[in-house]
Amino acid sequence: MLLRRALDALYWASAAFAALCLFGIFLVMMAQVVLRQFGIPFPGADDLTAFLCVGAAFFALGYTFRRGELIRVGLLLDRLKAGPRRVMEALVLTVAAGLVAYILFWTAHDVIFSYEIEDRAQGSVPFLLWVPKLAMPLGAGVLLIAVLDELAAVLRGQKPAYVQAAEERAARGDFSGEV
Repeated sequence: MLLRRALDALYWASAAFAALCLFGIFLVMMAQVVLRQFGIPFPGADDLTAFLCVGAAFFALGYTFRRGELIRVGLLLDRLKAGPRRVMEALVLTVAAGLVAYILFWTAHDVIFSYEIEDRAQGSVPFLLWVPKLAMPLGAGVLLIAVLDELAAVLRGQKPAYVQAAEERAARGDFSGEV
């Protein structure tokens, strides 16, 4: 129970950070609009906006996955009976965990390399690039935890949270997430 609350808090905090990144994009854009009226440039605004976009995308992954909001193709899985479906679901989640771990490894490697060589942005403001790049392995790490969390649930014979969320939406008549 404590672990479940901690994991849900992690997913929520990551999503909240993604929302802060989106709000940061809004603030940068509004600042540009206001400053432009006075002929004042906003150095680095484009780079800052791009960095915040990456943060918004990566930090939202774990929470979005758990809520069943990521694109999921269930053409085969949805047609299987409970036993074979659980086996395939576990297999798919295992492959997903491997792919996300691969992404995590290489994005973390890129952050470390950028830190070691003191890589800087080439724009008007020489931001240290390891700082915004950190969003990628952190977000991928939360997604990996979420995928492993769902894999553990499937292996225990439980229904994945993303399936439960999709079923709850369908029960309410909300088919907006279905393709």
